[in-house]
Parts: sequence; structure tokens; C-alpha cells
Amino acid sequence: MREHLAQEIVRLKRMVSDLAAQVEHAVQQAVEAAQQADETLARRVIERDDAIDREEIMIEEECLKILALHQPVAGDLRYIVTFLKVNNELERIGDLAVNIAKQVLHQLDFGVFPEEKIDFAPQMEIARQMLKAALDALVARNCLEANETIRMDDRIDELNREVIERSEELIKQHPELAEYYISVIFISRHLERIGDCTTNICEDVIYLELGKIVRHGGLPE
Repeated sequence: MREHLAQEIVRLKRMVSDLAAQVEHAVQQAVEAAQQADETLARRVIERDDAIDREEIMIEEECLKILALHQPVAGDLRYIVTFLKVNNELERIGDLAVNIAKQVLHQLDFGVFPEEKIDFAPQMEIARQMLKAALDALVARNCLEANETIRMDDRIDELNREVIERSEELIKQHPELAEYYISVIFISRHLERIGDCTTNICEDVIYLELGKIVRHGGLPE
């Protein structure tokens, strides 16, 4: 039974890694769509959300099957619980990518674009780095990498504040473009939420390895 459980966990790890790759790709395409006002790319992100949702359900069902058949305890149990939580966070990140894509379509609907656009590349790059590092930390069960990734979230929060402040200034200067810059604020906030979801994944890694819940209580020593 122990060998079968180990095989199931390896398979589960592979499924979660595949879902993470899909989600990372969705976020990247959503931001590219925002940068380029690309309707085709935005619609592609939205259409692929069903596939991400199906994968999330499959992973959840696999976790529940392992719990029922193998009744894991201690570290193995924490592993399955962690995968359940990470699976949920990845699906949420996929939803945030869709929300960004929908904002792009909303911008295209009113079809007015300013000379000064907001550059989301810095936020996108940090979100991408965080997601990759979080999944690497999960695979390696590396609490140090998880801690370092959590600290990166402050930079996304800072960039989000900068985007909001700049957008508010531009709304005052160009009130006719208010709807566009409000949409920009929503996109920035969605990226900030992606950072939060990735932070949650890192906290799950710490729980997996140390058995400690660190949400709301700071990082472990």
C-alpha cells in the first residue's frame, strides 16, 4: 500500500505541475493582451478557462480518492491537504487571468485609448517569478525558497499602489478617459491578487514541511 500511495503522490504532483504551467501561461497571455489591446489573445484566455477548471476538478477528485483509499497520516496526509489547497489557489489565479482578459475586452468596447498607457510588465514579471518559485518550492519542499517568495509580494503591492496613484492622476488630467484608467486599476489589482494567491501557495509549502500554519502570524523563524 505504501508503494501505491507513493506512486499516486508522484502522479498528483505531475498533475499539479501541469495545471500550474497552464495557469502561468494564461496570466502571461492576459497581460500581453492588456499591453497590446489584443482582442484575440484576450478571448483565448477566456476560452481556455474551462480546461483549467476541469483540471482543477480532476486534481480535487484525485486527492479525495487517495484520502479514501489510502487513509494517509502524518506527512503524507499533509501532502494531500497541501495539494488540495494549492489546486484551489491555482484555479483562482486562472480566474484572475480571465478577469484581466475581460477588462481588455471592456476597454476595446469603448475604443478610446490614451497616449500614456500603463506598463504592466514589472508586475507581470514579479508575478511570474513568484509563481515559478512557489511551485519549485512545493516540488522541493523548500521552506527557505517559500519564505523568499513571500517577501516578493511586497514589491507587487508597491507597484499596484503606484499604478493606482498614477491612474488617479491621469483621470484628473483626462476625465474623458476615466473609464479606461478605472479598468487599468482593476487589472493592476488582479495582478496584486495573483501575488496574494502565490503567497498562499508558499504558506502551504511551509505547512507541508513544518506542519505550521503561518497565515496572519508572520513567517516562521
